[in-house]
This record gives sequence, structure tokens and C-alpha cells, in this order.
Amino acid sequence: MSNSSMRTPLGKVRGLGSARDGAGHYIAQRVTAVALIFLVPWFLFSMLCATKGANALERFANAEVWLSQPFNAILVLLAFCSAIYHMRLGLQVVIEDYISGHGMRIALLMLNTFVSFAMIAVTVFSVFKVAVA
Repeated sequence: MSNSSMRTPLGKVRGLGSARDGAGHYIAQRVTAVALIFLVPWFLFSMLCATKGANALERFANAEVWLSQPFNAILVLLAFCSAIYHMRLGLQVVIEDYISGHGMRIALLMLNTFVSFAMIAVTVFSVFKVAVA
């Protein structure tokens, strides 16, 4: 086999071409999707069971007790963080594929990342606040 490349000499000099990140992105998207297949139904079923009560205050108290259990808190964190990360990966693909302006693409990718990590931070803080209290 030869070491020939399909890239042009100008492409080699500029370093343009594959970023070699596609497989990792693909795998992360699929792993989070598989995790969500199990976590979302568990979360919905658990919340329906945990929020039984005669009035809103009783339902809220029951949900608070349910979330204060360590197993439930960990699975809620996994569900929400997986969903947010999955959303970030999906939006990244949409931005990269459909935004043509380079500056706008970079700005939107940065905004996507910052908003996603802010959402994860708020989720972790909220769950810890309820679980520890």
C-alpha cells in the first residue's frame, strides 16, 4: 500500500480536511441516546408515582422526599445531564451543517456550549439543593 493522500498539496499545507473528531461525536451521540432510552421512561414513571397526593403541597413534598433518596438523585442527574449533552451534540451538528457564515457558526457553537454547560450546572445545583436539604 502506498502512503498517497487524496488531499491536494495546498490542502496539506493549510491543514484543511478531516478534524478526525467525527467518530467520537457519533459514538457520544449514540451512547447518550441509548442511556436516554432507559432513563427517560424511568424518570417519567417514577415522577408519576412520586407525585401522588391530595393537593399540590402534598405532591411537592412527596417529590422532594423521592428526590432526596441517593439512588433517585443520581439517576435524575444522569438523565438530565445525558439529555442536555445529547441536545448539545445534536445542535452542534445542525449549526455546523446549516450555518454558512464562519463568524456566526463559531458564535453559535460557543453559545451552544455555554448554554448547555450552564443548564448542567443549574441541574446539578438544583438536585443537590433538594437532595441535601
